[in-house]
Amino acid sequence: MIFEPLMVPGAYLLKPEQVVDERGFFARTFCRETFSERGLNPDLAQSSISFNTAKLTLRGMHLQVPPHEEAKLVRCTRGHSHHVILDLRKTSAVFLKSTSVRLSAENRHLLYVPEGVAHGFLTLVENTEVFYQISAKYVPESSMGARWDDPVFRIDWPHPPAVISRRDREFPDFEQAFE
Repeated sequence: MIFEPLMVPGAYLLKPEQVVDERGFFARTFCRETFSERGLNPDLAQSSISFNTAKLTLRGMHLQVPPHEEAKLVRCTRGHSHHVILDLRKTSAVFLKSTSVRLSAENRHLLYVPEGVAHGFLTLVENTEVFYQISAKYVPESSMGARWDDPVFRIDWPHPPAVISRRDREFPDFEQAFE
């Protein structure tokens, strides 16, 4: 696996290295030992799938707060999606800053999202599926979100969303939710 560090400390774009032969290819997408050696959380408590029928469906910006923080390893297994991570760790040098990557079934890249960093995505085609490996179980009381269009964050989305859940649309302003 090739680990490309992103602007958010501890976040990576992972590119599987393919071993190609007459059958196609084989590529590793996760290795507990490799993750541990790089200081990444190798725990796996649950896996989840998000299937989105409509183009321009927005999900996010989601995270779990202490004591149930979670790291995520995210891959688009069908379709094409624009993923944004937002650093909400007050001690981070890039606190309140975001960065984005494109994930697709074709490029097979993965996004590692460390604890304390919110994640969201926008589907760029119909019938997009996103697969998550998550380091902690879901705890509703620790589940929070930041509004995708909060002016404090100035997230640069490639398109306005056409579909967004009421919950995601109504997350409070950053000052109300996190201060």
